[in-house]
Amino acid sequence: MILSPEKYMIPDKAMKPFIDEDEINDYLKKCHPTKEKVREIIQKSLGKNRLSLEDTAYLLNANEPEMIEEIKQGARELKKKIYGERIVLFAPLYVGNYCANNCAYCGFKASNKTVKRETLIDKDLIEEVEQLEDNGHKRLILVYGEHPKYDANFIAESVQTVYKVKKGMGEIRRVNINAAPFDIEGYKIIKDAGIGTYQVFQETYHNETFKKVHQSGKKRDYNWRLTALDRAQEALIDDVGIGVLFGLYKWRFEVMGLLRHVNHFEAVYNIGPHTISFPRIQNALDLDIDKSNLISDDDFTKLVAILRLAVPYTGMILTAREPANIRNEIMQFGVSQIDGGTNIQMKGYSKKEKEQQLDEEQFAINDDRSLEEVIQELLDQGFIPSFCTACYRLGRTGEHFMEFSIPGFIKRYCQPNAILTLSEYLEDYASPITKEKGYLLIDEKLKEMEEISLKKLLIEKLKLIKENERDLYF
Repeated sequence: MILSPEKYMIPDKAMKPFIDEDEINDYLKKCHPTKEKVREIIQKSLGKNRLSLEDTAYLLNANEPEMIEEIKQGARELKKKIYGERIVLFAPLYVGNYCANNCAYCGFKASNKTVKRETLIDKDLIEEVEQLEDNGHKRLILVYGEHPKYDANFIAESVQTVYKVKKGMGEIRRVNINAAPFDIEGYKIIKDAGIGTYQVFQETYHNETFKKVHQSGKKRDYNWRLTALDRAQEALIDDVGIGVLFGLYKWRFEVMGLLRHVNHFEAVYNIGPHTISFPRIQNALDLDIDKSNLISDDDFTKLVAILRLAVPYTGMILTAREPANIRNEIMQFGVSQIDGGTNIQMKGYSKKEKEQQLDEEQFAINDDRSLEEVIQELLDQGFIPSFCTACYRLGRTGEHFMEFSIPGFIKRYCQPNAILTLSEYLEDYASPITKEKGYLLIDEKLKEMEEISLKKLLIEKLKLIKENERDLYF
């Protein structure tokens, strides 16, 4: 795997800004692709080499239909080679929607007086987690507004509460975080609570646009946010997630910004981000942005395929902001994690009525399928729904995760663990039709396994699950 092959106008240093807009724009202006060049870059990626900014600029500028289809086909092949057929499932849980920022694109902005502000603590938080466990979830991402009341101690306490909730066969085994940036000491407090990945999205890497859409509050500080996950690394949180809110600025520039962020982590900390997210602007209460940069479905699917090729080893998350048809398409050539049965209203999972209410949500949800409906469709498409949390709990994070994932060896662990967690779901939560579909798929995957000793161990663990043992993994 080639790591950080480029030298940049702004050298990479810990906790120092690293985005040079002129440098990014120069790559985008000068890289004019030919079919031969596109194919050469795709082959480089299929060799599991991370692409350079220059390579990526060529792909971003490829506009001929034949080139775009080859990019997507390369992404499909790469994803299957590294990740196999499994799709990791999770649910977002909004813990609090108070916010001290005014972000032009967000329904929870401080100036929005129509939003009912709430914070889940004690009984309310437990009820939400119990409902998610009743549906079969094992992985959550807790989402917090950026407000002083959601300090590091509050986040740590809510994480600890979530881990303690056990209902029936249910438990949450991995809690990821999407919250404000902290200083190093704050991150240390949160790390000690046993979190998984810590997400901070830059939203846009374009400085002028960043200041324009972040109208007041601490989030207006571009460099504080840009170096947020450096501070997390310094606090020894080595699983971090980056992302862009596509639609705020030119999408090609934003893809380059994401890749430059990846390169920064590699150069300074010798790891890459655990995940990349690419939410797209959707309708929100009191939305107030320049809509000239909204991105079409065709460009959106193309950029996901390019990101897959650019960073072969990084997990990619696509949320229920997108409708089911877009999610189904993009999963074929890029995405490795999706949410299912999503509700982003405060106390939304425990509400009896599930009608979408935009005045209670940060943005609109466009895929309102239940978790079981999502699982059924994944099974129908030949994907293995996975609730696996093994890597995090066995210490395969940060550099250790890179050691496994960069050469593609992670597939050896991911697919058997996905099968085991699917079997748990089928035994504990699935309807008869889902259970039948699930075990048919498991039987198919067992027949395809070539490593006899691993296959034998997997069959033994599957038998134990049917005998009511749980939480088995490799």
